Amino acid sequence: VQLQASGGGLVQAGGSLRLSCATSGFTHAIGWFRQAPGKEREGVSCINRSDDSTYYADSVKGRFTISRDSAKNMVYLQMNSLKPEDAAVYYCAAYPGLYCSDDLSVGDFTSWGQGTLVTVSS
Repeated sequence: VQLQASGGGLVQAGGSLRLSCATSGFTHAIGWFRQAPGKEREGVSCINRSDDSTYYADSVKGRFTISRDSAKNMVYLQMNSLKPEDAAVYYCAAYPGLYCSDDLSVGDFTSWGQGTLVTVSS
């Protein structure tokens, strides 16, 4: 599966952004990850393919929402109440199966798109 993330940009702290992930076919669970300079890539959220189950990292719970539009093969990440520590390159990735989990382990996701940069000014 091919993926392409978009929608990043510069936003003030407290603001919102919506990231989009275009997929070549929505046949897998899809996750969002981020990597800040000098830090390891970390899981943010994922959504199952076959139902609407979603999972979030503790750091974004209550602020970020993942959703999908199967008809358009799109997955979105709505990010609200952004903080400077949310600044990173954000990636979407496909899980080799229908069901992801709250592990959000980078190594479990096998197909990655190019990232989109999110900058949060304080």
